[in-house]
Amino acid sequence: MITIKNLWKQYGDTVVLEGINIEVKEGEFVTLVGASGCGKSTFLNMLLGTEAVSKGELLLDGKPIPSEPGADRGIVFQQYSVFPHMTALENVIATRGFQRKGFSGYLFGKKYRQAKVEAIELMEQVGLAHAHDKYPSELSGGMRQRLAIAQALLGKPRILLLDEPFGALDPGIRADMHQLVLKLWREYELTVFMVTHDLHEGFFLGTRLWVFDKMRVDPHAPNAYGANITYDLPVGEIHTGELEKIENDVYPSKVDLRQALSSQQ
Repeated sequence: MITIKNLWKQYGDTVVLEGINIEVKEGEFVTLVGASGCGKSTFLNMLLGTEAVSKGELLLDGKPIPSEPGADRGIVFQQYSVFPHMTALENVIATRGFQRKGFSGYLFGKKYRQAKVEAIELMEQVGLAHAHDKYPSELSGGMRQRLAIAQALLGKPRILLLDEPFGALDPGIRADMHQLVLKLWREYELTVFMVTHDLHEGFFLGTRLWVFDKMRVDPHAPNAYGANITYDLPVGEIHTGELEKIENDVYPSKVDLRQALSSQQ
């Protein structure tokens, strides 16, 4: 489904990603981990079409990914992408309106009624059947993120892009969202790419784990080289020892801190 050939991304003299070669089959759930600033979100935006490829190829079904977002690619950010002046139901319906060409995103008549029926059904699936008339300010963080997922799914995308969608949520709510995303992934037969800073979250959710990191570093020119995918692992085949090694490679300060705290107890 996705083919990446010698992919590079740079801004001026700053190289963000370099020489990525990889393929993704339809229906996979790929989690992306790595240190801050290593290009994970940039890669996600290239899949979305809001960032252009500097060199190489990024193909969807053998054709270059369009240089603008489309209905085939839905995205959910960490910061809730909802409209504060609209009710929850209006927010979801608006997604369908924005897919139309023209100056206005308004829907009328049969198209509005159809969008409303689909929006209500989606809100029920994400656990917001009771919140149709509530405004985003009246919803909890977890509910607003459910709303953002409903918005992304109304377009019936083939690919769902998740950019640290649960980073701001409490652990209990986060666990509920994990189950929801896995349920929707299976039901909608989605191909998912999810950026996370939590290696264990990536291990739990994905069928495949990518680690982004620089393979070469010049201390005198820190921006001369970009990140590549240094690990590409089928999740079911990762052992505890290997997971700890990856965590030590990617987040050494976190591991050092945890070891220091353990030694004090």
